Amino acid sequence: MFPDRRTLDWLLDSDPALRWQVERDLTNATPVAWRETRARVTHEGIGAELLSKQDDDGQWAGGAYFPAGFFGSPEQDAPGQPWTATTWSLKDLREWGVDAAALAGTAEKLAKNSRWEYDDLPYWGGEVDVCINSFTLANGAWLGADVSRLVEWFPAHRLADGGWNCEAEEGDSTRSSFHSTLNALRGMLAYEKLTGDTSQRDARHGGEEYLLERRLLRRASTGEPVGAFVTEFVFPNRYRYSALAALDHFREASLHEGTPPDPRLADAIDAVRAARREDGTWAQGTPLPGRTWFAIDEAPEGRPSKWLTLLGTRVLDWWEGSASSSGM
Repeated sequence: MFPDRRTLDWLLDSDPALRWQVERDLTNATPVAWRETRARVTHEGIGAELLSKQDDDGQWAGGAYFPAGFFGSPEQDAPGQPWTATTWSLKDLREWGVDAAALAGTAEKLAKNSRWEYDDLPYWGGEVDVCINSFTLANGAWLGADVSRLVEWFPAHRLADGGWNCEAEEGDSTRSSFHSTLNALRGMLAYEKLTGDTSQRDARHGGEEYLLERRLLRRASTGEPVGAFVTEFVFPNRYRYSALAALDHFREASLHEGTPPDPRLADAIDAVRAARREDGTWAQGTPLPGRTWFAIDEAPEGRPSKWLTLLGTRVLDWWEGSASSSGM
């Protein structure tokens, strides 16, 4: 289900952080071509702009997960949270394809200067929140930091039902969360791809099974939808779960491991397909509240989103291409 020429041209007319992925995933451009575009992310557009916001001590906005001065400020009582601090900034830069060489010395600066707001813990050791640890695991692998503690942390902190929950460490829950589990899976997969270390693969597969048993959409207990959020697509989604975000993970894992799509993804695929507009695009959802450095996806709510259209198109292409090749 490749987009028509008009939609593809619209997608290609975009920031290098998006364009290189369109070239790689939707146009079958040569590796030389899309890598040339990817190399521009460091020097142009949103990648260069976010790099320019880095503090001299290696952080962004003076904090690890929250900007300096956040606690005790009026902003703490506002909806959402700011998305400007170090962890969020690194996550964006990594996912946009910025070369780690552009951040040479950052891992060392953060080891020296950055502490988690929770218990003043050292940055690369992570803390107790699985989502924070997942971002840190992937970011550290990308920058060459020592994240060995976190490599051991994820298998040790899986819950009995197979996934993870950010509230479990405080004793507030013994059941896994769709949001937390997907973030854990994405962090572990990024770590494996960046390092070649497969020691977390069994734990990742167990977490993937947690979502697959629920068809990426439903409660195990009743079969009812787990929440409206599963079919509410927004970019950037930061930490938030959706069927589209989950399918994008399963696509990436499938391509990495050379395995076919699991048939239990079909219901989630139907949900993504149903959200596709007649022109082949997906509409922007309600943006997550909170202060940002700048707009990443400039589509207003309800209007076609280039980022969501990339994700939706490549997920359906992967699914339908696999079905065609297998004779399904």
